[in-house]
Amino acid sequence: MLIFRKEKAMCFCPRGVARLLILIFAMLSVASVTRSEAQEYRRRDAVVRAVEKSSPAVVNIRTEQLHQRRSPFTVGPSDPFFDRFLEEFFDAFGPREYRTQSLGSGVIISPEGYILTNQHVVAQASSITVRLADQQEYTAHLVGADPRSDLAVIRIENAGRLPYIQMGRSDDLMIGETVLAIGNPFGLSHTVTTGVVSAINRTVETGQRTYHDFIQTDASINPGNSGGPLLNIRGELIGINTAIYQKAEGIGFAIPIGRAHRIYEDLVRFGEVQMPWIGVFLQDLTPSLRQYFGITAEEGVLVSKVIAASPAAKAGVAEGDVIIRIDEEVVADRDAYLALIDAYPPNRRIPMTLIRDGQTRTVQIRGAEFTVATAVAISRQWLGIEVSQVSESQGNRSSGPKGVRVSEVVGGSAAHRIGIRAGDLIGQVNNRRIATLRDYRKAVQQALNNETVVLLVIRQQTGYYVTLSP
Repeated sequence: MLIFRKEKAMCFCPRGVARLLILIFAMLSVASVTRSEAQEYRRRDAVVRAVEKSSPAVVNIRTEQLHQRRSPFTVGPSDPFFDRFLEEFFDAFGPREYRTQSLGSGVIISPEGYILTNQHVVAQASSITVRLADQQEYTAHLVGADPRSDLAVIRIENAGRLPYIQMGRSDDLMIGETVLAIGNPFGLSHTVTTGVVSAINRTVETGQRTYHDFIQTDASINPGNSGGPLLNIRGELIGINTAIYQKAEGIGFAIPIGRAHRIYEDLVRFGEVQMPWIGVFLQDLTPSLRQYFGITAEEGVLVSKVIAASPAAKAGVAEGDVIIRIDEEVVADRDAYLALIDAYPPNRRIPMTLIRDGQTRTVQIRGAEFTVATAVAISRQWLGIEVSQVSESQGNRSSGPKGVRVSEVVGGSAAHRIGIRAGDLIGQVNNRRIATLRDYRKAVQQALNNETVVLLVIRQQTGYYVTLSP
């Protein structure tokens, strides 16, 4: 019996030890894997997860611009024989056409291939190439651009369902919260910078123009990253980065996605931003004007003229009123007014606070669409000219001068005083060339914000510029 027990113990122990060792090894392995996964999870923090979530939708945009080398003597319509002489003369100095390239970033915001970027990234592009994070390249076309906000929408088609970032919110940003700027400047890999929201509602003056309502961040934004997304810590799109202020170091600016969303919808639907038409002419308040109208506040813009039957006139706005607020936002000057008005689509009520005769009052103005008919009516009332489309039979062929025809000049108007006649062509309004009534509508809408208007008047194949002060 003793021998039997001894043999049984000798047979049992090796198997038990082996099982025990396997169990211990398994437990140690599980513990090691658990520790490794925990360490990896701690490394994959919120910033890493946000980058992983959004990176596939960040693209590189490569554009090519075709430029014409023109004679410095060409300022308007001239003699065709002289033009031919100039062409042959300047051909001797090299090709009359040359190409340039530029790079930028963009963000896909819909599975159908719509991409939001900066207007200056795709400005004057003759071709647009988009490279995705997986190195696939596609040709894109311009859907619409808005130089006032420096935003543009391009689209790539027939690429299947694409990764995209959904638009978030920018109206609840907190000063100091973490943000990420992502770009794809060279199409090779993404660049990521982190920072915090330094300020909101920033106004940026670039020397050429003034931009309003920007997000300021200390996340670095270089020209190659311009057009890429600004994200919050959850990886949500809260802005479009823009490199418009080259002199600043350690300062970046982004267009809030709340404003970009409205502009994006208009560009996709109409190809341009539909600004509401109010029907007022504005003037910044000088110290003498403040004293004359009894305005003690530092902000506000003066209504210098109200167009008859306009939305402002119907709401009771009058010349001499001072606009101090739009909704709850302070109107510091005329540029600030235009930026605030642009946030409202046509046919939406705009709350406006005015000062008249020392009394504060609030009006509700429903901004209207600025149609061709509106532009023609304002042109008659404001400039003193009635215009119509030029037909082919009237000589507006591809080889002839382009423009809209002056069909009537109002006696005593600014146009009448300067010498414009019926039958003249208007080929340019300020810096915008005119070929159709639609072009004229856009030009008049922009010119309404200026104190003077420069017209290119074409008469019998000869062009000359005139300045009107309506």
